[in-house]
Amino acid sequence: MSNLSELLPAGGGGKNVNFVASGTLGNGIAVSLQSDGTIISSASYSVSTNVGTATQYGSGGWYLEQGSVYDPVNNKVVIVYADFATFYGYAVVGTVSGDTISFGTPVQYIGAAASIDRSIAYDSENNKVVIAYRDSGNSNYGTAIVGTVSGTSISFGTATVFNSSYSRYTSTTYDSVNGKIVIACRDVGNSNYGTAVVGTVSGTSISFGSTVVFESAAVDWISSAFNSAESKIVIAYEDEGNSSYGTVVVGTVSGTSISFGSPVIFESATTQFISTIYDSKNNKIVIGYQDNGNTGRATAIVGTVSGTSISFGSASVFKNANCAYVKGVYHEDSGKVVFFYQNSDSSQRGESVAITVSGTTFTADTSVVITSLRFQRGTASYDTSTKKIVIAYGEELLREEALVYTVAYTGTPYTDFIGITDAAISDTASGSVTIKGGISTNVTGLTPNTTYYVQSDGSLSTTASDVLAGKALSSTSINLDYTT
Repeated sequence: MSNLSELLPAGGGGKNVNFVASGTLGNGIAVSLQSDGTIISSASYSVSTNVGTATQYGSGGWYLEQGSVYDPVNNKVVIVYADFATFYGYAVVGTVSGDTISFGTPVQYIGAAASIDRSIAYDSENNKVVIAYRDSGNSNYGTAIVGTVSGTSISFGTATVFNSSYSRYTSTTYDSVNGKIVIACRDVGNSNYGTAVVGTVSGTSISFGSTVVFESAAVDWISSAFNSAESKIVIAYEDEGNSSYGTVVVGTVSGTSISFGSPVIFESATTQFISTIYDSKNNKIVIGYQDNGNTGRATAIVGTVSGTSISFGSASVFKNANCAYVKGVYHEDSGKVVFFYQNSDSSQRGESVAITVSGTTFTADTSVVITSLRFQRGTASYDTSTKKIVIAYGEELLREEALVYTVAYTGTPYTDFIGITDAAISDTASGSVTIKGGISTNVTGLTPNTTYYVQSDGSLSTTASDVLAGKALSSTSINLDYTT
């Protein structure tokens, strides 16, 4: 036999059972068994959101940049911000419980009006957080410091300069494959060029390789993410040297250095408030931004990394309003990217929109109000323990606060997964399903000898879930698990 398909009967590899469909079902999709004996798409669930009560953590400073990250070892959220009166840099540790969050005492990590243009990342290999910032107390040099969470507090090592030049708009990302911190910034001392550097954490300190230019022009609104499946750093930014177009570049870490492919334009208009998110379920980069070529509409675009380049589908508006301070976070449990922003057309209030990626496009849920007051410079992190999002932001009452944002399900039929359809089935019609223990041969896009799981949206993915689907035998066939 020359290939696996010759060994298998058409439509499946045995254990094919006829069921009556509840709703129209597509070909080769995961289905679940209902209590009345009919089958339904495993993606048939509704998603709701809940916005918790805000908790204040800072003394005020709503117009300054903030950053946040989740520490999964200690199950804590770490938020960095600047004191409104002094600009001193502070970090505070938060604990999520239900729909609320409580905070320990804020800890100062730098003084002398020094912490501006800050960002933060979590180093999972060393269980440390790394904060990057512009140190105005030291010639505005790009500087970083390592923090260690203990209980509801955090302690810091000695600050280290990563760029001996005036540095702005830092974006900090962790490369989990190489165990490195990557900081991108605008190097004001070098013609405002886009610049990046690789850092290595050791204990409570961090060391850096040489800086590398990724854009030989002035850049702004820098935002980066790590594509773990491709082992690439993706940096998006506004290219002021090219009509302020939205641009992205793909970086590869090697040792203590990083190299880049050619820049790719994703929006041919002035692009601001850029937020770069990695969708691990779909292995896609999602970029949200304010499209000033379309009256400031909140827009997103889906990108696919290949080698040292990236290609994009078509951009689409996810909120038809003039929106500023666009930020996003990936909600792993639902597989959704959640964007939040200031709706400038509705009294500058805070709102959010969750989107679901499919291929190179997405669908957007209805927007949710976060706060009716003026929303400024938010940040968010995903608490993998509670499966909640923590959104931190400043508001018009000159205070920093955070709240717990919940994405919840109504019904989870994917947990009742029974098998995969052998062909499309019309509503109320009877059709064949390859059930667990059989071999389904009409799925697509699989990697042979790879274990797949049924996701909460009914798709098959290598991302672990509560429901094991089985092991792929070829790109189109899967041996469905029979033990669950």
